[in-house]
Amino acid sequence: MMTHKGYSGSVKFDADSDIFHGEVIGLRDVVTFQGTTVEELKTAFQESVDDYLEFCQQRGEHPTFSGRFLLRVDPLLHRRLAELSAQEGESLNAWVASYLSRLIGP
Repeated sequence: MMTHKGYSGSVKFDADSDIFHGEVIGLRDVVTFQGTTVEELKTAFQESVDDYLEFCQQRGEHPTFSGRFLLRVDPLLHRRLAELSAQEGESLNAWVASYLSRLIGP
């Protein structure tokens, strides 16, 4: 895993093409990079992050997620989660966010 300016990149090697392919993860858009050497790959990754951040700035957009997502669950599970959150005196949203934060860490 590579990092640049707080963003991470995942990399795979394509043996057929003899090239590294990577993707910047944690963004709303798909941002990729590639290289034939480790140094070339690192440079391409950093340039991809920098170019994407500049692109977002020009458009007045935020590069990462909004913090909102829609989750569909079985109605009985929804009810049970709402009951659990109410028992702890929290909204369902706050309770789920807190549980997920504890699950994966900050």
